[in-house]
Amino acid sequence: MTTPLPKLLVVEDDPGLQRQLRWAYDGYEVLIAPDRATALTLLRAEEPAVATLDLGLPPDPDGVSEGFAALAEMLALKPDLKVIVASGHGERESARRAIAEGAWDFYAKPIDIDALGLIVARAFHVHALEAENRRLAERGGERAQGLVTASPEMLKVTRMIERVAGADVSVMLLGASGTGKEVLARSLHDASPRGSGAFVAINCAAIPETLLESELFGHEKGAFTGAVKTTEGKIEQAAGGTLFLDEIGDVPLPLQVKLLRFLQERVIERIGGRRPIAVDTRIVCATHQDVDAMVTDGRFREDLYYRLAEIVVRIPALAERSGDAVLLARHFLKRHAAAMKLPVKGFTPDAIAAIEGWGWPGNVRELENRVKRAVIMADGSHITADDLDLTGDAAPALPINLRAVREAADRAAIRQALAHAEGNISGTARLLGISRPTLYDLMKAYDLQP
Repeated sequence: MTTPLPKLLVVEDDPGLQRQLRWAYDGYEVLIAPDRATALTLLRAEEPAVATLDLGLPPDPDGVSEGFAALAEMLALKPDLKVIVASGHGERESARRAIAEGAWDFYAKPIDIDALGLIVARAFHVHALEAENRRLAERGGERAQGLVTASPEMLKVTRMIERVAGADVSVMLLGASGTGKEVLARSLHDASPRGSGAFVAINCAAIPETLLESELFGHEKGAFTGAVKTTEGKIEQAAGGTLFLDEIGDVPLPLQVKLLRFLQERVIERIGGRRPIAVDTRIVCATHQDVDAMVTDGRFREDLYYRLAEIVVRIPALAERSGDAVLLARHFLKRHAAAMKLPVKGFTPDAIAAIEGWGWPGNVRELENRVKRAVIMADGSHITADDLDLTGDAAPALPINLRAVREAADRAAIRQALAHAEGNISGTARLLGISRPTLYDLMKAYDLQP
């Protein structure tokens, strides 16, 4: 039996380049798309692992608007797709923007076939590793960069964190409250060359405006009433390491000016001080607010935004992280049951169904709070849906194609039947109305464990 070739989607409108790339990639099944619509059609039908994308697509061949629209739609349809972008229009800026918006890598025109071939091969290799990572995570829960996750949506985020950790640039994490922004910031710090230095976190929304400047920049003795000694600010405390500014959108405009000066010149002045102090601190910030709208409204300085957001990482809500809610719930149950020495061991099937169906408006923080409370309140050894106080269903995500719908339905039905039968294969087969050999075949195909 012949092993099928890996599928590579080439989104390129130049017929000459199409022929050149098809000839160069004889080790792949090359799928050619001259425009965005064809690329999305092939993505649904063939589900390639890797795509190369020319940002200069018709009807905007001399710009990048159509290319970026294609990038966004391709990643929305298949989040684990490794997209390698090319552009002859302001390559550096376009490449950086593409990476920030989810592209895996980039190359500049004119094309060096050998160099591009290495990038493509590496992309297939990483895609295969991530797929294996997800399979392992479904079995027992992998920890990726300090997060418990099995979802391709979060694995893409952790991959981006790994890539930017080594570059000494400012990073802005955008996501709703409770999505794990501080955990990711700490992971970025740990994976960076500054990992041996201090990681200092400050919540800008939790400190009154009158005190925030002193907290960040420190003060000299006698600078104001109560300043009985010289005190270093958080920026100095994080020298050689990372300062995490949570809820950066709450920093008042006058203080934004002083923060901008630090980012531009890498020096600070304490309150009441007259001498500049050089400080080598990396800034990672986060907010749940719409910073673009704040810039437009004049509530956030545009020049500061571009200094802080050299790389932007968007963190999906828990409801957008397929499979993570149950995985995290089991993790929190084990942690809190052990910490409180309570005999709670798992979830009932109705609890699992409720966790999967809930929309989690409070994200991971809400999930942990509900599980912690349920661990305390549970009457037996297993938490029920009533213990979690959960009702309602979440809207299903749009699938990539019909095969994906069938696979998701099979997986869900098998998992639910396994839970009801407490892992007993014969009982599970009876509940599903299939034979044991058929069940074994399905479990092997979907890499499911009892």
